[in-house]
Amino acid sequence: MRTIHVEEISGAVARLVVEANTVLGEDMLRSFDRALARESSPAGRSVLIMLQDNARISREEGAAYCQDTGFAIAFVELGSEVHIAGGTLQQAIDGGVRRGYTQGFLRASIVQDPLYGRKNTGDNTPAVVHIEQVPGDHLRITMMAKGGGCENRSQFKMLKPSDGLPGVMDFIVGCIANAGPDACPPLIAGVGIGGTFEKAALLSKQALLRELGSPNPDPKLDELEKQALERANKLGIGPQGYGGDTTALAVHIQTYPCHIASLPVAVTIECHAHRHKHVEL
Repeated sequence: MRTIHVEEISGAVARLVVEANTVLGEDMLRSFDRALARESSPAGRSVLIMLQDNARISREEGAAYCQDTGFAIAFVELGSEVHIAGGTLQQAIDGGVRRGYTQGFLRASIVQDPLYGRKNTGDNTPAVVHIEQVPGDHLRITMMAKGGGCENRSQFKMLKPSDGLPGVMDFIVGCIANAGPDACPPLIAGVGIGGTFEKAALLSKQALLRELGSPNPDPKLDELEKQALERANKLGIGPQGYGGDTTALAVHIQTYPCHIASLPVAVTIECHAHRHKHVEL
């Protein structure tokens, strides 16, 4: 049994949330390059160049890439041989979020009560934490900073099994169309298909963590992703809604077994400020 103290976890999370908000991943930068190479709209090209410049300035100056520094979401792989000492995993992650967002001068965007008063917690806590227990003695944490504008455009629908692939495809592309410029395109669509109501939503969030530009390991889903992306980019919404060929950078799909009477589909919309970093302790 391996023991990891909450302070070690908090310190790692504090670093992750600052880095996620200031250093876009290399896969995102490559996606901007690919989009610029194929974008035919002058306005769209101008926006993509500005996004590249923004990413460079954010990285060089340690400033937030976007003013909406997001809801802190933690995806945790907890080894079965790991013992957390000094507190709970939630307390450890919240402590890191509190420290990182305060010391990193990142905007606090979380209200304590969604209905009454909506008072800001002041430090972007609490985080949303998803835990998966896995074999071994490691602890892997992926922190995502999820912007509110694109999150508001995410959708879920319980389709009928008879709707099949056409119904799923129409729903995915319809979500992207409905997101429009409000979701700060070029966007990424994470899609969860199957499971239950809550499982499909979680799958759609997890799908966003796959490296952009990488193929889906399932050839059938890979083809479905390509078809959905092609249809999305024919919508003409374009970068930041100014028109063009790049409404979406990627569509990522994850599936799970489901009930014979169900076909749940969730689409999490992610904007061009696609921010996530991971660490293994």
